[in-house]
Amino acid sequence: MRKRDHNVLTNAASLLVCGLLAGVVVAAAAFPAVAMSGLAAKAGAETFGALPTELTVARAPQISYLLAADGKTPLATMYDENRRDVKFDDISPFMRKAIIAAEDHDFYKHNGVDINGVARAFVNNQSEGSGRQGASTLTMQYVRLAIAYSATHPADVVAATEDTSARKLREMRLALQVDKEFSKDEILTRYLNLASFGNGAYGIFAASQVYFGKPPSKLKIEEAALLAGMVKAPTTNDPTTKAGYPLALDRRDYVIQNMVEIKAITQQEADAAKAVKLEVKDKRTPNGCVSANVNSWGFFCDYFYRWWMQQETFGSTTYDRERRLKSGGYTVVTSIDVQAQKAADKAVRKAKSENSKEAAMVAVVEPGTGRVRALAVNRQFKLDDPKNPKNKISSDPAKSKKKIRGNYPATVNPLLTGGDGITGYQAGSTFKMFTIVAALEKGIPLSYNINAPKQFKSEYIIQPGPAACPGTNFYCPTNSTESMAGMHNMWSAFGRSVNTYFVPLQQQVGAENVVKAAKRLGINFRSQEDLDLEKGAHQWGAFTLGVSQTTPLDLANAYATLAADGKYCEPIPVQEIRDPEGNKLDIANPRCEKRFSTDVARAAVDAARCPLGDRSSSSKCTGATAGNVRGDVGYPVAGKSGTTDSEKTAALVAMTKQYSVAGIMADPDWPQTNVKMKHGEKDGINPPVWETLRDAMKGKPKINFEPPGQKISEGDQRSIPDVKCISVDQAKSRLKGAGFEPVVSSTKVPSSCKAGDAAGTSPDGRTIKGGLVSIQVSSGGGTPGNTDGTPGNPPGNQPGGRPGGRPGG
Repeated sequence: MRKRDHNVLTNAASLLVCGLLAGVVVAAAAFPAVAMSGLAAKAGAETFGALPTELTVARAPQISYLLAADGKTPLATMYDENRRDVKFDDISPFMRKAIIAAEDHDFYKHNGVDINGVARAFVNNQSEGSGRQGASTLTMQYVRLAIAYSATHPADVVAATEDTSARKLREMRLALQVDKEFSKDEILTRYLNLASFGNGAYGIFAASQVYFGKPPSKLKIEEAALLAGMVKAPTTNDPTTKAGYPLALDRRDYVIQNMVEIKAITQQEADAAKAVKLEVKDKRTPNGCVSANVNSWGFFCDYFYRWWMQQETFGSTTYDRERRLKSGGYTVVTSIDVQAQKAADKAVRKAKSENSKEAAMVAVVEPGTGRVRALAVNRQFKLDDPKNPKNKISSDPAKSKKKIRGNYPATVNPLLTGGDGITGYQAGSTFKMFTIVAALEKGIPLSYNINAPKQFKSEYIIQPGPAACPGTNFYCPTNSTESMAGMHNMWSAFGRSVNTYFVPLQQQVGAENVVKAAKRLGINFRSQEDLDLEKGAHQWGAFTLGVSQTTPLDLANAYATLAADGKYCEPIPVQEIRDPEGNKLDIANPRCEKRFSTDVARAAVDAARCPLGDRSSSSKCTGATAGNVRGDVGYPVAGKSGTTDSEKTAALVAMTKQYSVAGIMADPDWPQTNVKMKHGEKDGINPPVWETLRDAMKGKPKINFEPPGQKISEGDQRSIPDVKCISVDQAKSRLKGAGFEPVVSSTKVPSSCKAGDAAGTSPDGRTIKGGLVSIQVSSGGGTPGNTDGTPGNPPGNQPGGRPGGRPGG
């Protein structure tokens, strides 16, 4: 038998089987000689019997959308294939009719297999010199696509698309099954959701967005015809290329005319549609965080991506999790607050340009939920082009010599949140808050007095050097100014940031307990040095002064825990996640737990109102390192500024009940920078923080911080005996007898009492049982001034203070 005769026999047998299955005998009538061949019929039947009887359809990859917290502002899109399934009613009637006109005129008439079309194709394809015709219905094409997308092995994809009789037979059989199982409208919808339209557009939703920037429900005749004409050859008929444009135009007009033939439109409508100039947008859908809709949101998007990749809910491996994100069709309402994010981005860029080696970083967290509302830094979120690098040479001298480029103006490093080698930055005196919390938990009240010296010799052992007392290996901290020395409680010591108050307080409660309090509040140790020091935390003397590294996000969340009355919430970048069916996932819910008592949290916040120029009815504030914040924000505020040695970093936390904002200014490339980081100046860290908080709070209600209870504020209060005008020794004896610990002030004060006698006490009136009481010594011959060791000036107007807050502390 000649090869051509064999092909005729095989094709005829296949046609006969198809005809029998469909209840039609067209094949037998057309080819009686072949049809009578038992061998051919038997071969066809066996071939069909070996094919699968059911079509298993896996969901095709779907694009995931990231939205802002308002549920409508687009943030980013993530996908392997740009596809989003739509319902039948969301597809323009013109698009439905156009695809039928282009591919399958009798779609609503046949039962999945067009026998007449098969016969025509068979006759045509046996003729010498004639072009090959296909006979695939839309249903068969859908089957082919579904098999390919459900394949678990590359060989299965090849088998689904190879040009063989066996493949055609399988498609016919499964098409008959699909036609029984689904309505025609559903088959049409499924096909349009699977088909490829070129330029990275899969499915009709993506195609209408990419080429026309509109949803598929809005497609016009000429637009629908163009898309319908592309499915056969999306690369050849690509209207965005010079070669493909005329072909796409011809194919569009062909489809339009076919729409007339199937009576989908009138000839008049067709002529009008053909006359419309072909215009396409070629608007590729952005993919990933580098292509985020607003560049300044890239750092938040990256934080979200890293968070997602850590969630076991989305798979046991990072590969599985990424595939779920980029093909799962999720709608993710992130936690990013558009108002807060715009405020933060504007503020950091106002302080420092993108080309500055200093990074001004701000993070915003919502107390009580842990939702991250904004992340901003004066950088572009993008990779530096290796072929045309634009980043500046690193500020690190060692890297600079090697011409290694830094992370400015562009970077994808997680500067604000840590990870990938970013271990954080020293936040200075903001860490004194953790000593307050640990002390409060030990029962030490806010009113606890310590006579803070100019230099404090601690029990912490360190290497001999500048931080040690001369000739010893004991840690001996000092204050930024000598005027800070004197009697302080937690309010005044925190407000003025007195180092020699907090180191002895930490020593009393145990440095290890202060470290534990910091961790419970949300501070993470990422550097190996910090992890090593944590193992011997009882000797970590400088911890209270903020020598540990942290990130703006951790710092904002730690203070947010206190604003939420001691409820810690894991930082989270989402507030709602829905799968393609619209089901909410629990993983987006806040993850919170009560870690500190309400009394402790409220007392700590009460002390934190002092540094920012605010106070409650119970506060005894006598200093403010950033005293302008309360007036500039216009809401009740709490927080703390911080500076490290040689001002290598500068930090500020400012919070309301609704938002906790933390800012750090540092050089991520070279932590040991020789540039002094600033606070109050226009290019310092304070303005970005309070401006972010001010603008984020616009339109929101004023909610005051609840004052702490009297016991945790004042402790067990006892009356201080009167010692005025008696000898110092008598005064000491009287105070000891009343249960207090007397100390003698080294500074004499004008008084009507005899010189050398006691002029009074600081504090006077009442203080806690067992507390320190300073005996003021009279210089004689004068009128008493303040004898409590404090300037007595209103918050924000202390010596050394100025609008914007003074550097340091």
